[in-house]
Amino acid sequence: MAKAKKTVPKSSPKKPTRKSAKPATRKVVKKAAPGKAAKPAPKAGRRPAPKSSRKPAAKPVAKAAAKIARTTRPAGAPDANLLSDLLKWAKEFGADSADALYVNGESISVAQRLGKREKLESSEGRDLGLRVFVGKRQAFVSSTDFDPASLRELASRAVDMARAVPEDPVCGLAPEELLARSWPDLDLDDKTRPTAKKLLAMASEAEDAARAVKGVTNSEGAEAGWGRTSVMLAASNGFSGGYRRSGFSLSCSVLGGEGTGMERDYEWTSAVHLEDLMSAAKVGRNAGKFVVRRLNPRKAQSARVPVIYDRRVSGGLIGHLAGAINGRAVARGTSFLKDRMGERIFAEGIRILDNPLRKRGLGSRPFDAEGLATSRRAVIDDGVLTTWLLDLAAARQLNLKPTGHASRGVSGPPSPTTSNFYLEKGRLSVKELIGDIKSGLYITDMIGFGVNGVTGDYSRGASGFWIENGELAWPVSGITVAGNLKDMFLNMTAANDLEFKSSTNAPTVRIEGLTVAGS
Repeated sequence: MAKAKKTVPKSSPKKPTRKSAKPATRKVVKKAAPGKAAKPAPKAGRRPAPKSSRKPAAKPVAKAAAKIARTTRPAGAPDANLLSDLLKWAKEFGADSADALYVNGESISVAQRLGKREKLESSEGRDLGLRVFVGKRQAFVSSTDFDPASLRELASRAVDMARAVPEDPVCGLAPEELLARSWPDLDLDDKTRPTAKKLLAMASEAEDAARAVKGVTNSEGAEAGWGRTSVMLAASNGFSGGYRRSGFSLSCSVLGGEGTGMERDYEWTSAVHLEDLMSAAKVGRNAGKFVVRRLNPRKAQSARVPVIYDRRVSGGLIGHLAGAINGRAVARGTSFLKDRMGERIFAEGIRILDNPLRKRGLGSRPFDAEGLATSRRAVIDDGVLTTWLLDLAAARQLNLKPTGHASRGVSGPPSPTTSNFYLEKGRLSVKELIGDIKSGLYITDMIGFGVNGVTGDYSRGASGFWIENGELAWPVSGITVAGNLKDMFLNMTAANDLEFKSSTNAPTVRIEGLTVAGS
């Protein structure tokens, strides 16, 4: 039998506890006994309802159950009655409200190096999480054992744990008026399920193309992968919804040069649909081309110069923005932008958007983890900060409306996250962005993480190319770039080469006046 484990959030010197301290919660994970496979979820229509489900339920739960029964569930999802039963049992044992989250995932991953297969992995798993509320107290439990009797016991334990933890004044489900009622088809599932042989062929083609580039002397290998995740969320406030997402990826990493003069570089691609992946041959050729141009790097002199961030690394800059406008950080007072709402924090003309409804987007979602509707938002509009990223708890702390940015797993509370977060492309080409620079740095790779989210201080290792008279002159490495994100944002100019390769993207950008420390 699983043991309940009480966890108390630890305070961190980097992230001080917010004014209203987060209460302790208890969490239990229940899995099938060792050596015994978890019982499969009963199929719809073949399992008589447990006796408890025949008892009259409170109206909100009955309404949710009816809606769950009508919901078209994604392939791989459990019997919808299982989620409704879980909510009923939670109410039966004394919960005021509850929600249940089901996640099913399957994946295949292969890799080869120097023409030989190095990895072939296949996995599949499913998890069910229950969150219950008793007054202003909440508890989380999760299980991979889908036997109805076990889940009924799980619901009982969850309610017992919720009664034992301190109150959380900002916890609770969404009011019905905020719930998503309908959502568009975002085309998030490629029905194709590739074989391991197909993925190996892709990896082989990529590595062969990379090794064929003159100057490539060794390979770290190529890897191809596929995955599919089914999600279903149901809550006693009446929300029920589900969707399925697929994903494909391909990467290749090679080395050039000899001895101590060896350099490494890579290329990668990822997409929701197989047809949107970069071709394997191009992935390989790019990896080879990138590493060859890095050979024989020099050290740069320390100076204060314009710095260009290639689009392969520029997304990290707006990733720092996402952390600074996260509602939880703002509520704790640990963001360097906490007092800047409605102010200009980027250069004029800069627009940064979060679009969860982008078709085939790697971060797209039809609704958030609390059942709220999602929408496209200009987080930065003409350089001005317009919104925080808020889940229900952060919104309640800040006395604002939630923005539909909640994300969660089966065994913990929601937290705000971005979806498809990107800096809109500018008007200048990369060549024009560099053209007037007499002396500067073009960054293609970043090393380490030296960003202070409280002050905005920025210091990271980098490598790339030195710019002279508007041209890439020679490769450089072992450089440190330093500044402060407040100044960097205000002095940013975007090129017109935006490409969607992940859930956070940006075109090549130029930032004036950064300190570059070399030899």
